[in-house]
Amino acid sequence: MTTIQNLSRRGFLQGTAGLTLGLALPGVSLAAKTGAAASFEPTPFLRIGADNTVTVISKHLEMGQGTYTGLATIVAEELDAAWAQVKVEGAPADAKRYNNLFFGGAQGTGGSTAMANSWGQMRQTGATARAMLVSAAAKRWKVPAAEITVAEGVLHHAASGRKATFGELAEAASLEAVPASVTLKDPKDFRLIGKRAPRKDSAAKTDGSAQFTQDLHLPGMLVAVVAHPPRFGGKVKAFDASKAKAVKGVVDVVAVPAGVAVLARDTWSARKGRDALTVEWDDSAAFKLGSDEILARYRELAAQPGLVARSEGDTAGAFAGAAKVVSASYDFPYLAHAAMEPMNCVVQRTDDGLEVWNGEQFQTVDQATLAAMFGLPPEKVKIHMLYAGGSFGRRACTQSDYLREAASIVKASGTRAPVKLVWMREDDMKAGYYRPLFHHRIEAALDADGSIRAWRHRLVGQSIIAGSAFEPVMVKNGIDAVSVEGAANLPYAIPNLQVELHTPTDIKVPVLWWRSVGSTHTAYSTETFLDRLAAEAGQDPVAMRLKLLGKHPRHAAVLKLAADKAGWGTPLAAGKPGERRGRGVAVHESFHSFVAQVAEVTVAADGSVKVDRIVSAVDCGLAINPDNVRAQVEGSVGFALSAALHGEITLKDGVVEQGNFGDYAPIRINEMPTVEVHIVQSAENRTGIGEPGVPPVAPAVANAIAAATGKWLTRLPFQAAALKA
Repeated sequence: MTTIQNLSRRGFLQGTAGLTLGLALPGVSLAAKTGAAASFEPTPFLRIGADNTVTVISKHLEMGQGTYTGLATIVAEELDAAWAQVKVEGAPADAKRYNNLFFGGAQGTGGSTAMANSWGQMRQTGATARAMLVSAAAKRWKVPAAEITVAEGVLHHAASGRKATFGELAEAASLEAVPASVTLKDPKDFRLIGKRAPRKDSAAKTDGSAQFTQDLHLPGMLVAVVAHPPRFGGKVKAFDASKAKAVKGVVDVVAVPAGVAVLARDTWSARKGRDALTVEWDDSAAFKLGSDEILARYRELAAQPGLVARSEGDTAGAFAGAAKVVSASYDFPYLAHAAMEPMNCVVQRTDDGLEVWNGEQFQTVDQATLAAMFGLPPEKVKIHMLYAGGSFGRRACTQSDYLREAASIVKASGTRAPVKLVWMREDDMKAGYYRPLFHHRIEAALDADGSIRAWRHRLVGQSIIAGSAFEPVMVKNGIDAVSVEGAANLPYAIPNLQVELHTPTDIKVPVLWWRSVGSTHTAYSTETFLDRLAAEAGQDPVAMRLKLLGKHPRHAAVLKLAADKAGWGTPLAAGKPGERRGRGVAVHESFHSFVAQVAEVTVAADGSVKVDRIVSAVDCGLAINPDNVRAQVEGSVGFALSAALHGEITLKDGVVEQGNFGDYAPIRINEMPTVEVHIVQSAENRTGIGEPGVPPVAPAVANAIAAATGKWLTRLPFQAAALKA
């Protein structure tokens, strides 16, 4: 999902200075009594029960990316727990204990930061608990602590033959002083980290016991469905609720800032009630442009200089003396997140505050938003973090939109019953938020030998960050770091380079980070344009990149690995009569991870594209769970191909034209290519993997299409008409 990692690269580099944050906080109890027995809670991130259960408390949302498993692996490694005894639960909203170290004082999940910012905390948590258990055992057995070993959740003193489980020592360990420092394992002794461990959420998600928001049923709960205005910025002028209230099960109909809400005893009744509403909309202040009109404005802006995001050398002079100038323009549409579980949450007003159940991704932002709505201190908004059925950035809304909507329904209705807000797929598709529509223009000045003398890149698109709480940190001198990431940090050695940005403020389509954010469009434009320059110079695309990556060895390493594993340079098997086949490559850094991908494609005579194979090479530092890394890259390929082959949200007169998977289709299983994932063995810092597998997919496929057909695709999604033989 998100580029919150760019709150500052400085923050990432300095993050290790705070890795023990949250391990010893005033007021954190080390023992929580449960009946006659005590559980052992050495830090806010771990609880060991008398029943021998080891519970890891995750401050990060599990939305399918494997966070629960990764965090549990780190703790279990240092604790020497048995994997089977470990379970995971979501932390409450409490930024004092559970802040994301890369977000400063805020709690939240995003920017592929979960493993990286929790690594030190979780290692120290496991090691601290282990040390306290050993100390308790040493006192009980009256033996030196150094003689006690720990393995698979059991402490053992070989000389006396004594043994004890974690559960048997939990109460005694809870009385031990928390050590000021602990010794962490040497990586050569890891038994879980770097190995395959079964996911902690798989069984519950398979047998149906996992609880998502949609599964939640509380006593007396009402379900709310909202009629939203068809255009962004539209308001309710008048409505007739008589027919809606006549629907069996409907309890109330209320106007809220987002539209008109129908409350009922169940989802179906609420939906029927909404369908029976008559609403007159006031579109006087609504946004009314269509996608084509927006793009026309963007193209006009791209013809003019923008704000400078990066400038090196004398770009203007280099262009003036160029032997040849090559240019291309690129169009990228709005994209919906379209997570499997549409937006939903449960909000209940209590005697002294609010209680919320949600697939919670932005605890601190959402807590502050709801608190302000009800005039409460943030700590009076209690948030339960449940599983989320995907997000891709959508649940990390800077405006807390659907939570705000649910809270406004509770407020307007005056009910004390829990209210579950349910968005149908069409609500999710039409009511915002989206990956921004962008237009790019790139020009390159070439020398007579085809080498790149200069590069100028202009981007035009809405800012995700403007108007949010992140603006003071992430927008500098008018430049939204998210808009230009992947372009402003282009790794290639080009002596004269300029990146410029236009950020229109009159386009009122709600936009948000979308899995891999700015890199979703910058990787495509830069990597396909570079291939085009390689063709102009008669150079091999891999060789050309390697020549330009002399100062970026990690980029070069994944590129070499992907090319080698894909058999780069060897001929592809011929297709059927009328088919054209090609191989393409792309490499990109995002979220401090490096991914190269080689795509093999077949283009039919009618222009349809079949992606046959994707070979990925990944450097995300130390891979905590290699199987999860592979799974995330495989999923990234499917996600990226959905957008490249089909994904497009279009507006006509300000109205979103797509409503469900029939007209906004993810790829089907028959479209999924063979995917190979090769992980670079690395001792570098752990970095993200939930998002970095997405950006290189589309450009690698486009470059393969160009190799097969000679046609450079500059508009997404791919258009079959442009590829007909």
